[in-house]
Amino acid sequence: MPHLHLESFNTLSFPATCGEVEFDFIATNTEREQESLIATRYKGRKFFLLHKKTQTKELLKSDKITRPSPNFLVKHALLAYAECSGSKVLDSNVDNAPENTHLKSQSALKTIDFFANDFPTDREVRIEIGFGSARHLLHQAAANPDILFIGLEIHKPSIEQALKQIVIQNLNNIMVLDYDARLFLEFVPSNIVGTIYVHFPVPWDKKPHRRVISKAFLEESTRVLKVNGTLELRTDSEEYYRFALETFSSPTQSRFDVRKNQNIAISSKYEDRWKRLEKNIYDVTFTCEVQSPEASSEGDFAFSSSAISKDAIERIGRETYKREWGFLHCERSFSINETSWMLRLAMGSYDRPEHSYLIVEDGQARYYPTQPVRSSANLHAHILLNELLNG
Repeated sequence: MPHLHLESFNTLSFPATCGEVEFDFIATNTEREQESLIATRYKGRKFFLLHKKTQTKELLKSDKITRPSPNFLVKHALLAYAECSGSKVLDSNVDNAPENTHLKSQSALKTIDFFANDFPTDREVRIEIGFGSARHLLHQAAANPDILFIGLEIHKPSIEQALKQIVIQNLNNIMVLDYDARLFLEFVPSNIVGTIYVHFPVPWDKKPHRRVISKAFLEESTRVLKVNGTLELRTDSEEYYRFALETFSSPTQSRFDVRKNQNIAISSKYEDRWKRLEKNIYDVTFTCEVQSPEASSEGDFAFSSSAISKDAIERIGRETYKREWGFLHCERSFSINETSWMLRLAMGSYDRPEHSYLIVEDGQARYYPTQPVRSSANLHAHILLNELLNG
């Protein structure tokens, strides 16, 4: 992750503009004064820079929750803050390279709001989860120009490499998203997906609850898949393979097939490595046989117009609110000024929590920099939050 180590951390007079980068405010952790967040705007994106003081250095890097893609946005923002604040850089892993020419012209990178608000439904969709080097994603898109491919990946360098290749190969049927696949399927319309590819996912043998494949994931996959659409797992992990067999067998009625050490048209660098090591490669393919009703969720993320007191904000931070649909928990609280505070929230599903920031300014609440994703669990969490703030 891009970062700077500073000799000293100097604050700006907020709001401040440093070239093309704007810094709106600073929020200080109420329990750890050595940690603060700097609200940043650059090239139409809003995100936080994180400042942390250690025993020997001052660290400035990107906040994980709001970190944007591509990485050059963070790099330029970090350098801009250090320069404009007069903070001396001791060491860093940040260069001042301009935005990559290919990334400038790309339009494939989307946000989750794009899919949540207006999912493309004009053609068949195929989804690849954790596309890594993107060899398979790019190959499939080039071979099937009439099909829309959506690639999900959370590794930033892999995303940037894929975006470059999409431009170089002039592919206009790929969309890329940096998002948790387990959450993403909730926003996909029913009966529209031809194939879901899950190739060589992290096996998480010691933390199986973190696996992409699960009973809940299979249920959502069945809903979004067309009749005769497929969910394809390809893995070198025998434990994951056996886990998938059990999971795919769980429905009352299901159809799946198993293959071992079969070659496919294009392989990833990981698969090439496993083959050199003579590891077994397993394919488990689930076939959807049902037509599903459309999913629906109602509600919004509006807050009551009643004035919110500081006592209400402090009260929220004292416990985790657990419910049947999920939970709401305040992870950290920040002070912006005498009349403005900010909370970092974890909310929604137990298995797939959302992390959001909430600003309360002059008694009124708003999410920052964007609203939570409009999932059913998040909507329930918002209703509870609104009640607590105004209770």
